[in-house]
Amino acid sequence: MRDKPAPASTSIHWNAELIGGVHITPVKSVRDLSIYIDADLSMRMHVQKTVSCCLAALRHLRQIRRCVPTSTFQKLVVALVHSRLDYGNGVLVGISAWLRRLQSVLNAAARLIFNVKRSDHITDALVSLHWLRVAERIQYKISVLSYKVLHDTTPRYLGPLTRVPDIPGRRALRSASTDCLEVPYFKLSTIGGRAFPVATSQIWNSLPDTVVSASTLRSFQHQLKTFLFQRSFIY
Repeated sequence: MRDKPAPASTSIHWNAELIGGVHITPVKSVRDLSIYIDADLSMRMHVQKTVSCCLAALRHLRQIRRCVPTSTFQKLVVALVHSRLDYGNGVLVGISAWLRRLQSVLNAAARLIFNVKRSDHITDALVSLHWLRVAERIQYKISVLSYKVLHDTTPRYLGPLTRVPDIPGRRALRSASTDCLEVPYFKLSTIGGRAFPVATSQIWNSLPDTVVSASTLRSFQHQLKTFLFQRSFIY
């Protein structure tokens, strides 16, 4: 099945600009900390590079599949493939057009571990491995960051996140009795909703109280994964 086309983006002109007497020519993408950022913020290049790197790793792993036990092989897949899929995946929040390609990599890794044919359904393999789908892996990353921000264990530039009970004039509302976060106002539906304060608040507010009220990070991570896993595969 083909990927859905990405949303139309604003036309960008690539004419050189004269800055400080130097001609500066814009580029279509840049790399920062191994994350590729497109000029239109579509993250197309980052997904393409990630998929290419993961498939190359899977091709190399396929050559030793019969030489190592399944448990050892699974650890190799997690180390060489999952680490690439999960690295910087928080920047993909709110982007659904390219997640299908990343999910196909995760499916290919599961098939390789269990020698599942391409024609066979992959859900049972993912459930057996207890792997979250790509979309849920992104939500997991953002939710963990949210928990750390709310408990002051991350750099300050990631915050602040405002709880509804802390907003003057909102304490008498029903939402004030929950751990909901205020969703900041944004104008651009294509990009604004992907901003960290906005996406973080929306994802956090979608979690049940039993998860967000966890007393420790380890407990939160455990309950969060269980909730996302059940929502993805069971319900």
